[in-house]
Amino acid sequence: MRYSLGTSIENNTLELLDLLILAKNAPKPMKAAYLLKSSSLLEVIVLKLRLFLELKLANETNIFKLQEILAEIGRMLGGWLKATQST
Repeated sequence: MRYSLGTSIENNTLELLDLLILAKNAPKPMKAAYLLKSSSLLEVIVLKLRLFLELKLANETNIFKLQEILAEIGRMLGGWLKATQST
């Protein structure tokens, strides 16, 4: 269970990175779509980390650190999305 969930989070994280790079390089009209997909994928990653925590599959301290980092990424992503929708 731990291995498959970890692999799933890793794949989602790589997909998130891919979407963020696409958003960075996309023309303005397409940025919002990539950012929305990125935001939803980030939520999925956060939920999977919470599942790790609930099932006690990893050290709580490490999970909390990751959740902090993901929260910061979420704030940055939200700001970027807001900026693209206002212009």
